[in-house]
Amino acid sequence: MLVDHFPPLGLRLTTPRLELRLPAPEELAALAELAASGVHDPSVMPFLVPWTDGPPAEVARSVVQYHWRQLAAWTPRDWTLDLTVFHGGEVVGQQGITGRDLAVTRQVSTGSWLGLRHQGKGLGTEMRAAVLHLAFAGLGAEEAVSGAFADNHASHAVSRKLGYEPDGVERRAVRGSLVVERRLRLTREAWERHRSVPVTVEGLDACLPMFGVGGRRA
Repeated sequence: MLVDHFPPLGLRLTTPRLELRLPAPEELAALAELAASGVHDPSVMPFLVPWTDGPPAEVARSVVQYHWRQLAAWTPRDWTLDLTVFHGGEVVGQQGITGRDLAVTRQVSTGSWLGLRHQGKGLGTEMRAAVLHLAFAGLGAEEAVSGAFADNHASHAVSRKLGYEPDGVERRAVRGSLVVERRLRLTREAWERHRSVPVTVEGLDACLPMFGVGGRRA
């Protein structure tokens, strides 16, 4: 079976409302179509790489190509796991987690998006809580980092709920204009104090070598 050759295909995270896993081909198509239908107000750009700019067909294709590219480039020292998020069986967005030399750095980073019609329901908090549980409880991470532009109030609200602390700023150029990115950092101790979302992880043991760690359990 394919999962025997690429174990992350069997990884599944569940929370009270959500399921996060790698998508089947038709689910990837649904994710692409969701992105093409809108992720944010077109007058603003919340992403450092403005991948949502462009005609809907190009946005959809970029989601598919990015998904394949990340899986193809995976190594135990440098990986990105972009999980499709399901709510009631419906594709609602994507939650990513990245590790580089995790066995040494014990640090991960995260990024995510939700379709416009699924925003404002607390799903962003729940899906990030799921991958933080994977990182801290399952992979032995000590810190998780994230970032959002200063005017991305929804992302900052999620980070505050989960215990992140400010970690400096970066000046960025997006769409030819200056934006300020506020970096955020979550320690294991802060995660343990703020964890409130129950998370179940299935299929992790077979994946541990691919994450570059061993002997850890969620």
